[in-house]
Amino acid sequence: MTQCRGIRGATTADVNTREAILEATQELLEELMEKNQIDQESVAAAIFSTTPDLNAEFPAVAARTKLGWQHIALFNTHEMAVPNDAPKCIRVLLLVNTNKSSKDLVNSYLRGAINLRARGTTQN
Repeated sequence: MTQCRGIRGATTADVNTREAILEATQELLEELMEKNQIDQESVAAAIFSTTPDLNAEFPAVAARTKLGWQHIALFNTHEMAVPNDAPKCIRVLLLVNTNKSSKDLVNSYLRGAINLRARGTTQN
């Protein structure tokens, strides 16, 4: 039975530039899509957040311009400034329509965000 499920992911940008944010976001989205065998038509929405030190571009721009997500609801926001959080971090919550159970979905943490799950950071 098809249900809407959430898939989380996070990565970091090397610097606070438009290019770095778009590159990191594209890499993260492609990884999530591949690991979970998702096609664009299955994506219902994506919520992106960045740490306050990233403000040169909206991560959703990568979804629109690099992946062609023209008819998917996308939203951008900033994370709280939590002490010792991963700097220059981009997080995403993908809402997808899938037949897979939640336990079969793969969350991805790339670059400097690789240790977020190990630290117990669950808001991403």
